[in-house]
Amino acid sequence: MDGQLQRQALSAAENAIEALGRADAVGARMAVATAVERDQVGAFTRLADAVYLAASQLEAGEPISEAAWDQLADAVGPGPLQGLVEQSRN
Repeated sequence: MDGQLQRQALSAAENAIEALGRADAVGARMAVATAVERDQVGAFTRLADAVYLAASQLEAGEPISEAAWDQLADAVGPGPLQGLVEQSRN
């Protein structure tokens, strides 16, 4: 496993979540694609699905639903990324 690539994947995952908090669907999709590409352990596969769902809501001109935010929180599991999801939600 390449630790540097995994750190880059984590940083990209953070960027995706932050982009959703700014209602930036394109930025979120680009960042999560980078996260998945650099992920060495499969940690961000579920996050990608959740980001795509939330981004599609934004692209439809709707706010991100509570259910989509919950899916994002579930996808990252407990820890710092879940805190970032909660921070970005509000």
